[in-house]
Amino acid sequence: MVGHASMQGTLACERAWVTIDLNALASNIRQLKQQILPQTALMAVVKADGYGHGAVTVARTALEHGATWLGVATIIEGIELRQANIDAPILVLGATHTVQEIEAIVRWQLQPTLCSPEQALTFSRHLQHALPVHLMIDTGMSRLGPIWQQGATFIEFVHRLPHLTIASIYSHLATADHADTSFMLQQQSRLQEVLSRLQTQDFPLPKLHLANSAGMLSGPQFHYDLVRVGLALYGLYPSSQFQNKIHLQPVMQVKARVTQVKTLPAGSGVSYNHTFTTDQPSIVAVVGIGYADGVPRLLSNQMKVIIRGRLVPQIGAITMDQLMVDVSSIPDLQVGEMVTLLGQDGNATISAEVWAETLGTISYEVVCGFKHRLPRVLVNHGAPQR
Repeated sequence: MVGHASMQGTLACERAWVTIDLNALASNIRQLKQQILPQTALMAVVKADGYGHGAVTVARTALEHGATWLGVATIIEGIELRQANIDAPILVLGATHTVQEIEAIVRWQLQPTLCSPEQALTFSRHLQHALPVHLMIDTGMSRLGPIWQQGATFIEFVHRLPHLTIASIYSHLATADHADTSFMLQQQSRLQEVLSRLQTQDFPLPKLHLANSAGMLSGPQFHYDLVRVGLALYGLYPSSQFQNKIHLQPVMQVKARVTQVKTLPAGSGVSYNHTFTTDQPSIVAVVGIGYADGVPRLLSNQMKVIIRGRLVPQIGAITMDQLMVDVSSIPDLQVGEMVTLLGQDGNATISAEVWAETLGTISYEVVCGFKHRLPRVLVNHGAPQR
């Protein structure tokens, strides 16, 4: 009798799956390290399950190849890394407030972001021992943190509270992926003004950080003591302007298999509501992946897939678990053959950026959208074949 774990491994690539290329990930991390100043530390941002790539896998690989910090959005994400015996410092980028959250942060040796005086007071009152904390200043993102004009006052307030050790002061760039750098420079100037106010009072400055992936690639003047790199780790560019600065390799590929092949006569409606109708006899393949797996339904009749190194069109509405493609150009296609939705097969490539452009969104959303019923298969290059 086949054991449960063995059966899961056997079935992993029978329908659809995501491959994670560890060599590509390691290469990206090494190249990013070469881009930053020698004294600048690299934080690998592994929130949202490593942007859909697997937080534990990405964190371990990043730490092996030069990262020294990890960034997560939630306490639960930090706990997952600790339970995997990862002992690197972990910054929780999201806001935390409750006593239960404070207790979990202490227990699991996480480092919180503080963004308001009220939050800082709550932490200080419920801590028994000193805790490293990181202060977020809003220089123009209009998200977490006091507005920059109140930044110095906030930092001084936290500095006076018991049990709180300021480990870093940081802000987040709102427009670093734009060709126009004027607002990014304004944000940097605002942060510098906050720091200048502190320095006039002989305030001991902790570590400073400002740059996300786009900020890091914009130049060393944004690197400070630490850079927080997310998207670029995964081989994706924040915008096309950075493609000439570094050669990144996409880490994720999305694969599925053909589950049926049949010939439809001309005039056949395909899928729900017949949003596509064949205009001639057509060979149609059903592929075992759909919007419940993370293939956006809005891509219906707008995307292509790769089979045997050839691009072929998807037709009809994408359904929950399946989609259809026109394979009239591929002779003798067989059930079980591999289909590439994202990634490379032969000379053909489909990127997350292509999907994002079609959908009017960003590649971050695309890669974070693949659900966990798609197994993550770790490979060095390429994907399992049949």
